[in-house]
Amino acid sequence: MIPLAPLDLNHVLGGAFAAYRRHWKALLGVTLAAHVLAALVAAGLAAAGWAALSGPWREMADAPSTGDAELSDLTPFFLGLGGLWLAFALAVLLATGLVHAAVAVVVQEAVLGRRTGFGAVWRRSWSRLGAVLGTVVLSALAGLVPMLLLLLGFCFMVVATLASVGSDSGDGVGPALTALLLMFLAFGTTPFVVWIWVKFSLAPTAAVVESAGVLTAMRRSAELVRGSWWRIFGYTLVMLLIVGGVSFVVQTAVSVTTQASVFAVPLAQHATPGTLFLSAATTAAVGGLLQLLTQLLLGPLQPLTSGLLYVDQRIRKENLAPVLARAAASG
Repeated sequence: MIPLAPLDLNHVLGGAFAAYRRHWKALLGVTLAAHVLAALVAAGLAAAGWAALSGPWREMADAPSTGDAELSDLTPFFLGLGGLWLAFALAVLLATGLVHAAVAVVVQEAVLGRRTGFGAVWRRSWSRLGAVLGTVVLSALAGLVPMLLLLLGFCFMVVATLASVGSDSGDGVGPALTALLLMFLAFGTTPFVVWIWVKFSLAPTAAVVESAGVLTAMRRSAELVRGSWWRIFGYTLVMLLIVGGVSFVVQTAVSVTTQASVFAVPLAQHATPGTLFLSAATTAAVGGLLQLLTQLLLGPLQPLTSGLLYVDQRIRKENLAPVLARAAASG
């Protein structure tokens, strides 16, 4: 699939697409199963969060508007909102961990020219899910910093808006300035987050291929990335741009088609409110399914790139090519 030698950009990108074509059934099967499992987890957690959130929300809606808003009055609402956000974040991490584990299994077999089925990929992925999920979570913790700062900034902005309604005392100035400061800090921490993300981007593959624990896999990734950070960042960025470009084209096409379908209904004869609603609902459902399908199809490509970069770094630093050649010849 790839030459057993140091890989350039063409080999990495071409190898990722070749591995996808060769093992698409196993990759798509695990990706679909991971997203279904994550959706069930998110739905359960979201239902529990909404049950806790609905009470404070009704109290806020029924309370008389006095123009004064205390942060303590909004605390239950913000806690519930944070719980819902955390539920979806955990679901995304679960799906991401399963996909990364499956891709690492596929890469391990693909570099040796072997095929593998859905069952084998799923069993191996599930057995290493704990370690892979640990590396994903630890890497994501750095990314949570700007996200939490943005969330806190949004909360303070809501407080500032509510405090300024019907009041000329300037009570909203402090929360508004705090919100702007938090958002500025969020953007300021982004370069550090990117550096951490690239440094540990090979850890999920190491956790599967080397059967390493969480911290061992993180150290292995840091060792392999050392001295090649910019090259790994560049290769990964190219694949992300490809995936993002395709996603943008699909989303734009779906959006244009959706709007055209909705606006075309009133032009038809005998259009009724029921017809309009049915057309809009059907178009929105089809558009959502197409966007979800696009995400499922493109999801494994970036982990495949990271997996091949892991192999490339071991070839460059540890002379892995002869070992791979002997393993491929023997089996």
